[in-house]
Amino acid sequence: MALIYMTKEGYNKLQAEINQLESEARPAITRQIAEARDKGDLSENAEYDAAKEAQGMLEAKISQLKKMFSNARVIDESKITTDTVQILNKVTIRNTKTNQQMVYTLVSENEADLKSGKIAAGTPIAQGLMGKKVGDIAEIKVPSGVMTFEIINISL
Repeated sequence: MALIYMTKEGYNKLQAEINQLESEARPAITRQIAEARDKGDLSENAEYDAAKEAQGMLEAKISQLKKMFSNARVIDESKITTDTVQILNKVTIRNTKTNQQMVYTLVSENEADLKSGKIAAGTPIAQGLMGKKVGDIAEIKVPSGVMTFEIINISL
């Protein structure tokens, strides 16, 4: 797995999720398995089967998050500039065809949240904006064709 760059906030959130799953969710599933086991014959016990399946999915999720956590690197936000578009920048762009303005903050994959204007740095739009300066035109290939954006502003 490649390095994953994230904000300190995203890193702490990931760590908290792992801790919650290990300290609360894991013991709860263990209790469910024990309760189901106490009900007798395991060969026909749907409750036991469901709890074991939930345990497997939880363990897979914990493993995936731990792998992500071990590959995570916190971005030094003091080194972020606004000369050119880069991760953690808030970018105001204008669609040259529709004249519609949009504001996006470029973040790591696991911190992306389109509703709050945070797009993953690996998306086609973010990739097309990377390295551009205010006033530059970015032609970005998206599934529906090519979109053209003008960089209006870059901020932190």
